[in-house]
Amino acid sequence: MGNFYIEDWFPLFMFASLGILVFTGLPVAFVISGIGIAFGFLGMAYDVFSFIEFFNIVSRIWGGISENMVMVAVPMFIYMGTMLEKSGVAEDLLECLNMLLRKVPGGLALSVTLMGTIMAATTGIIGASVVMMTLLALPVMMRRNYDPSLATGTIAASGTLGILIPPSIMLVLMSDLLSVSVGNLFLAAIIPGLLLASLYTVYIFVRCQINPSLAPPLPEGEAVHGMDLVRMMLRSFLPPVFLIVLVLGSIFAGFATPTEAAGVGAVGATFLALVKGRLKWPVLKDVCERSALTGAMLFFLFAGATVFSYVFRSLGGDDLVIDLVESAGLGSWGILLLLMMIVFILGFFFDWVEITLIVLPIFAPVIAQLDFGHHLDIGGIQASEAQILTWFAVLVAVNLQTSFLTPPFGFALFYLKGVAPKSISIQQIYKGIIPFVLLQVLGLIMVMYFPELALWMPNTFLE
Repeated sequence: MGNFYIEDWFPLFMFASLGILVFTGLPVAFVISGIGIAFGFLGMAYDVFSFIEFFNIVSRIWGGISENMVMVAVPMFIYMGTMLEKSGVAEDLLECLNMLLRKVPGGLALSVTLMGTIMAATTGIIGASVVMMTLLALPVMMRRNYDPSLATGTIAASGTLGILIPPSIMLVLMSDLLSVSVGNLFLAAIIPGLLLASLYTVYIFVRCQINPSLAPPLPEGEAVHGMDLVRMMLRSFLPPVFLIVLVLGSIFAGFATPTEAAGVGAVGATFLALVKGRLKWPVLKDVCERSALTGAMLFFLFAGATVFSYVFRSLGGDDLVIDLVESAGLGSWGILLLLMMIVFILGFFFDWVEITLIVLPIFAPVIAQLDFGHHLDIGGIQASEAQILTWFAVLVAVNLQTSFLTPPFGFALFYLKGVAPKSISIQQIYKGIIPFVLLQVLGLIMVMYFPELALWMPNTFLE
């Protein structure tokens, strides 16, 4: 039996400390950075870390995060999403979709799903999306005697699509952590994102077809017909589609980088608010304040995660993880399934930001070295390391959809419960999200089994 040196296990103790201290209620950015600094000093006591290494953290934060032009897109995407919330675009869109789908079983629930998909392609702010759709759709669904579990589950699941469907803040962050092209990652996430939306749609339609009492149809007296419906489509459906074309079209056509497209989106959202007559000084002031606070919180998390990951690696965390993985003897697929299970379980307790910032830098080198045979080959061409990492990033992104819906810390559930009527119980919400979590796991399995779902678009556009 070899010698036991406690300093060899410091990286494992760092994770254990994080798992405990995150429940203290302190800001996560303080917890992550505080643990990194504390273990840096502990490493100094055992002569496995030197004080001068703390200066390397400053240069990594300043030279890595602060000077990264891709990260400039984050506050602009936040601004775009917040401005859309205030401009009334989503409210008009829901009304229009509801009229178009009024004769389809579960038409209002399907309208919420489609609205979540369209709004996901214009903003990646989950809190804003879930709160906005809860305030707009839930009272209407309750007045129409919708089943509370179906209503809340639909809203929570649809509101989280924005973190996967481009332009997504999570994908911007992942591209930086994995050193892969953010444009390729945007392309890779489109089909999986639409796949999840399609699974939600099929589930709602089939369930309401079997049991129509879950979702009573819109009374004919409230319907809009003829030219009134056409005008409603022109006023309510085309503006968000126009913004999607501006943002995503400019990226995929090569006219703009993701950072420039974020600026286009911010200007486009402001223009829509102006056209609707909502661009008043109080609204603009509120949007700017909320965007600044959200952006500051995210960048503080980036800085804290940089401290944590640097100390973790300096203390031999990478080697410890690789040794533990290799000693498990699971093989490439076994290791991938284990990592997916770890991310899924972490989703019960952590937000996507913490999971992404902590897990990806540690496990990405492991994934890049794995051999999946010809499973990732498309058109007979062997997959490159960048393609493997892109596929892995999309798998993690799909997996992290569940982190918003799984108790006890599903943030979408907190947002929904916080603004839902008091008649909606947390038990009804939990019951409602179970089918959608299962659908998300099914989507994950499909992307894992059919990598073309994630890699076909990047490969096609790259050619």
